[in-house]
Amino acid sequence: MTSQQIDLINSLVEVVNLKKGSYFSEAGKIVKHFAIVNEGILRVCYYDKQGNEVTRYFIEENNLAVDLNSFNYQIPSSEYVEAVVSTKLYVFSKPSLKKLSDTILVWDNIQSKIINSALLEKVNRISPMLAEDSKTRYLEFHKRYPTLVNRIPLNYLASYIGVTKHTLSRIRKEISR
Repeated sequence: MTSQQIDLINSLVEVVNLKKGSYFSEAGKIVKHFAIVNEGILRVCYYDKQGNEVTRYFIEENNLAVDLNSFNYQIPSSEYVEAVVSTKLYVFSKPSLKKLSDTILVWDNIQSKIINSALLEKVNRISPMLAEDSKTRYLEFHKRYPTLVNRIPLNYLASYIGVTKHTLSRIRKEISR
């Protein structure tokens, strides 16, 4: 990319700082922004039919944060994207992305690669966790995401692996013996 193209990108990106507990996007609302996590952690969650909060996955540094269905088709999102810790995002609006697409010939290809990589990462985060028992899910999470284990609250991790906070504490105690 040329320095002019990089300058254009920099002029269209917005730096957004989210405080812990703040939402990047919310269920029931149309997603209007596309973000890359620069620092921090986001979690994607929803409420099940019983009203229980369920964590689907976490998004850490250098990963894409967007509900593509809501963003692309302008339909309400079914999930919340919340800052687990103070988080710094590089955010693009739909008009900004359009301008980049219209101006930089390779932009669509770059954007496509970013989205495909993010979707693959999302599948890789979710799929292996589905068929395992809770202890194995915890160990697998710990192995695959060692930097996240000590950065996220236990209740979010418990929700992600599908157990109660009490069960997660028991599993951790059992493993540390």
